Amino acid sequence: MPMHDPLARFERIARQAHRYSEVERSPTAVAEHPFVARDIYDGFPPKVRKLFDDGHYPEATFAAYKHLDQTVQRISKLSKSGEALMMEAFKEDAPKIQLTPCGTMTEKDEQWGYRFLFAGAAVGIRNPRGYDAMADDLETCLSHLSFATMLLRRVDRAESERKKAAAGTPAAAASS
Repeated sequence: MPMHDPLARFERIARQAHRYSEVERSPTAVAEHPFVARDIYDGFPPKVRKLFDDGHYPEATFAAYKHLDQTVQRISKLSKSGEALMMEAFKEDAPKIQLTPCGTMTEKDEQWGYRFLFAGAAVGIRNPRGYDAMADDLETCLSHLSFATMLLRRVDRAESERKKAAAGTPAAAASS
């Protein structure tokens, strides 16, 4: 295309605009760690971050989900593991870990849904990394850690509400 074509000239300038950015990058600036950027659960054992930092992404995921399993075991006081643990701990009728009051259909649905999210995490994310060599990349690992973070924070919130109720203070049921 001839250079006097305004559209062609605009396109050439637009493609090179990144060269003239006004944002300067400081050579001393430190990039934010992905755990901070993604707000990954800070209660994971240090091993999870070490494995992640060393590029052992499937192992970091496995360690995080092993921690999730152990947390559910501790709170529920069940000795089971994996899918069996999750299905028992979060069942709708007399759950060991009650995420909602289970009074309304919506609350029962939420408890029921989380039951399968926890069980699915054990079967679909943790187990394959415990038995087979996986080739997870950084983004896959961060996605897995974000999901485990969401599950652990939901358990933490339920446990906090349970302790408040046991101490005689009103639980924050409205935030469930």
